[in-house]
Amino acid sequence: MTHASPSVRATGRRPRTAGASGRTRGARLPRSRHRSPLLFCAPFVALFAAMYIAPILYAAYSSLFTVHRSGLGLSAPTQVFAPLDNYTRAVHDGTFTASLGRVALFGLVQVPIMLGLALALALLIDSASARGRGFFRLASFVPYAVPGVSAALVWSFMYSATSSPLNRLLEPLSVTIPFFDDDVVLWSVGNIVTWSWAGYNMIIIYAALQSIPAEVLEAARMDGASALRIAWSIKIPAVRGALVLTTVFSIIGSAQLFNEPTVLQPVSGGSISSGFTPLMSAQSAVAAGNYPYAAAQSVLLAGAVGVVSLVFFKLTHRGGRA
Repeated sequence: MTHASPSVRATGRRPRTAGASGRTRGARLPRSRHRSPLLFCAPFVALFAAMYIAPILYAAYSSLFTVHRSGLGLSAPTQVFAPLDNYTRAVHDGTFTASLGRVALFGLVQVPIMLGLALALALLIDSASARGRGFFRLASFVPYAVPGVSAALVWSFMYSATSSPLNRLLEPLSVTIPFFDDDVVLWSVGNIVTWSWAGYNMIIIYAALQSIPAEVLEAARMDGASALRIAWSIKIPAVRGALVLTTVFSIIGSAQLFNEPTVLQPVSGGSISSGFTPLMSAQSAVAAGNYPYAAAQSVLLAGAVGVVSLVFFKLTHRGGRA
């Protein structure tokens, strides 16, 4: 029979032992450990908030004002709070709405072609019979390493009506490609974008192909599956996530189309106007000193891209469940 100490009988509690106190102190350690990742993430969060979140919020705030100028233009313009005026003007602005439709058509045609080319290149380089993989990977990726403005300058020479080497090669066939015709100029821009970005997307898809277990591919070959059957039934489904990612990136990139048409504009003969794309239209508003209207156009463009990306994610997620 054991006897409790007087202090235990008086208080009804047992004193904490050294082991118990050690466990108590040890239980508090994970809290400090959980704070360490947050401290490491703090610089990124601060830069992200300063460089991305703050400009977006400021643009949304600026879009709620309109610029008013005096009739003679002698006094400085003033900004008046009118939440819907800029958005109403943008919706009824034929140049801006036409630019939205233009980039939507551009994305519907150019993005599938570019990603199809990137997928084909990745599958060819990943095939078992491929040789010189390093060379072809580098050759496909080099156009992406060329700055977009430089690439557009080179292609403007290729498209020139007077010095185009492409049309010179086609002269014996009596064929001339009107690169800057109104019906062709959008696809001339699309050719530059495809040339620049197909290799970048190919690298992403090729990296996803490397995650396929070699045992799965070997088992398919032992079962008599051809290379085409393996690519269609194993490889392409395995890179579905990479295809979804590159598609979203390409949708956003199509909405941000600016460098290529801006560089080609001086030599386009008027087929590329100052409002050819939404960003060019917003830049024109900035050049005119109407920053709130440019902000409203940017907010509408960002909202449209967000809706399209969300719908695409929903559709691909639903398809993955099916």
